[in-house]
Amino acid sequence: MQTQQLPVDGGAQQLAVRRYEPAGAPRASIVIGGAMGVRQSFYEPFAQWLAGQGLRVWTFDYRGSGDSRGNAPLRGFKADLFDWARDYEAVIDTAKAALPDEPLYLLGHSLGAQLPGFLQRPEQVAGLVSIAAGSGYWRENAPKLRRSILYFWFVLVPLVTRLCGYFPGRKLKKVGDLPRGVILQWRRWCLHPRYSVGAEGESALQSYGRVRFPVLALSITDDELMTLAGTESLVSFYAGAPSAVERIAPADVQARRIGHFGFFREQFSQSLWPSMVDKLHRLAALTAVQHANVPHTTA
Repeated sequence: MQTQQLPVDGGAQQLAVRRYEPAGAPRASIVIGGAMGVRQSFYEPFAQWLAGQGLRVWTFDYRGSGDSRGNAPLRGFKADLFDWARDYEAVIDTAKAALPDEPLYLLGHSLGAQLPGFLQRPEQVAGLVSIAAGSGYWRENAPKLRRSILYFWFVLVPLVTRLCGYFPGRKLKKVGDLPRGVILQWRRWCLHPRYSVGAEGESALQSYGRVRFPVLALSITDDELMTLAGTESLVSFYAGAPSAVERIAPADVQARRIGHFGFFREQFSQSLWPSMVDKLHRLAALTAVQHANVPHTTA
């Protein structure tokens, strides 16, 4: 594993990036887009495993989070989800330039499968595997979360963000520390029935519509945050892309639980992880699907 600082916005920001190299010549590039409030170190065991399969893997922390935050205070820090999408694309640009003749795939966990809809150059991407991701609209949250989420969005978030100048999620044990612009924009998305494409309007709808790379969404049956309905909503935003939704249950891998975060845990290195190679092959097969004529499927 190698680390580097990737300048963005003309050097005004520096992203902490990690690159995991295979033993031989890489046959593809993978960029892992992390979930909201999750540090890139969480994905390290999975990234190392993928590198062992002959893939060059890149992870990163969005500006103002994880190692990209450094010691800078978040009060007054300027960043929103569009900035995070540009961070994502900066890593994609770097990964593609380093291995231009091989395909580049995205593995998006939760938020990491939403932001690719805002890429300015989606043609660089050969496909997206979405893991435990969905629209985020509160009515499509899992039942237990739905019972408490309105207090979160209408009381806790506005109050503490105004008092602190950012969202102190680590102290509250909710999501993680987030810049003010990120949490308030995310709030708008989650309160709109059409999530980001509804909250941001026609420009967002057109941005998602420009995506032509295939999307394979993995929906976890015991996900404590995301439902199948939410996953299908997110996939529908990628209206111009060939797509499929695949359900994964703990019983499929003889486990008691997977949940929203479990896919990336080492306990699944002999079960869920090996299936990822097949998922990448399935992306290639989806490329041949004419999405205009064949709707996405749920398996």
